[in-house]
Amino acid sequence: MIYVFLANGFEETEAIAPIDLLRRSGKQVVTVGVGDSIITGSHGIPVATDTIAQEAPLSEDLELIVLPGGMPGTLNLEKSRYVQEAIDFCMENNIYIGAICAAPSILGHKGLLKGRTAVCYEGFETQLEGANIGNTSVAADGNIITARGAGAAIEFALKLVEAVHSKEESDRQRKAILCD
Repeated sequence: MIYVFLANGFEETEAIAPIDLLRRSGKQVVTVGVGDSIITGSHGIPVATDTIAQEAPLSEDLELIVLPGGMPGTLNLEKSRYVQEAIDFCMENNIYIGAICAAPSILGHKGLLKGRTAVCYEGFETQLEGANIGNTSVAADGNIITARGAGAAIEFALKLVEAVHSKEESDRQRKAILCD
């Protein structure tokens, strides 16, 4: 199971691209609302979530959590006790964490990027405490996958598919959506 956390002010493209491609690949993806079951993105698009944070159990069935960026979505994710617990659970159990745009700053503030290669939205590099800042649109280091922003959402989603499936499945999805 995969959780994609949505908080008011999330960047829509950064959430929907991973949801779409992970579901296309056959994974069970659950959208988790932080604060409510209807979450409004940073560009005014309301999204009805599958569940709310308090009702999303953390268990060994969890393969990946996704933290979309956007403002103030990233700040709303970071102040959620449940999102913090989910991140801790993933780190303790070597479960993948995907964070894009400003959201890698959440991991940086927790000290989880020390010595790891990571990327983020331009201007947030100082928030990635101890990270080796990469120069690609997507960076994968251990169980943490980060990406720069909305323009990298498809590449980010394909890297997530690769992490929870395989490179072959990621390539299959790339071909299916005509992404050269």
